Amino acid sequence: MPTSHDARMCAALTRKHARTFAFASTFLPARKQRGAFALYAFCRRADDLVDRVEADRGALHARVDLAQYRTQLASALAGHTDDGAFRELAWTVTEFGVPSAVLRELLDGIERDLTPPVYRTWDDLRGYAEGVASSVGEMLVYVFGTSPAHGAPAAVRFARTLGVAMQLTNILRDVGEDARRGRCYLPHEDLASFGLTPEAVLAGDVDPRDQAWRRFVKFQIARARELYREGARGIRLLSADSRRCTWICAAGYAAILGAIERNEFDTFTTRAHVSRWDQVRLVLGTFGPRDSGFGDRGSNASATIVPAQPSGHTATG
Repeated sequence: MPTSHDARMCAALTRKHARTFAFASTFLPARKQRGAFALYAFCRRADDLVDRVEADRGALHARVDLAQYRTQLASALAGHTDDGAFRELAWTVTEFGVPSAVLRELLDGIERDLTPPVYRTWDDLRGYAEGVASSVGEMLVYVFGTSPAHGAPAAVRFARTLGVAMQLTNILRDVGEDARRGRCYLPHEDLASFGLTPEAVLAGDVDPRDQAWRRFVKFQIARARELYREGARGIRLLSADSRRCTWICAAGYAAILGAIERNEFDTFTTRAHVSRWDQVRLVLGTFGPRDSGFGDRGSNASATIVPAQPSGHTATG
């Protein structure tokens, strides 16, 4: 049986590594917040197994660790674990009906990072994003719940789209950091369309002031914003007590795209971030006249996730 210590451990891990998500989760009822923290701890610990590859061990050891993590997951779901975070996860799966398949999908997606990424097309990259991010969105739908008028399948579809939007945002923000680790997640066909190559990205031979790079990033930002708009339509399908948390997370990530624009599209030498004041403004925007979108009466919670799309930079996702 999970203990209060198990729950506190998952909460501490979330607050240490995911401050925006932890803050947004304060708007959830305690039971749902506990489930959300358990899911985050599961995802974070799995991700750490892969992220440590460059630091202290090779991919082979990471694969062994990940295989052991899969075994621990299976044991926990069968009711046999001495690990506090896995006890919390097992409670969450039972309490909210989270499908075990989506947990395994996340692990499959993370394992793909153990080989150098090569994504030739947008569809290839989207497939990766589905594994590492859409899976998380789907998990959370079961914890957050859906409104009486809507079932989980529709909400899951929109949540998975939001996951793709967030992962694409991560990729655009971290181009330079990933390149220094020998990784380029950008679709090769898209790069070629703008006269760019993954080899140049990996070597750091792209001038972020170059118009080709700026046009490429604008194109990807437009794609991400379209995905946010589509995915945000599902916020109104969630239980009223979970909409504000979801909106803050989605809007906070979408705001990174604006930070990239303010940094003149330089994601090689600068890591875009959202200022504390902008974060406060996002939260305040969920109260007041628009508050009905986050309660039982309204459905406008997705209206301001992203700004109006400038003309000339459309993309299809």
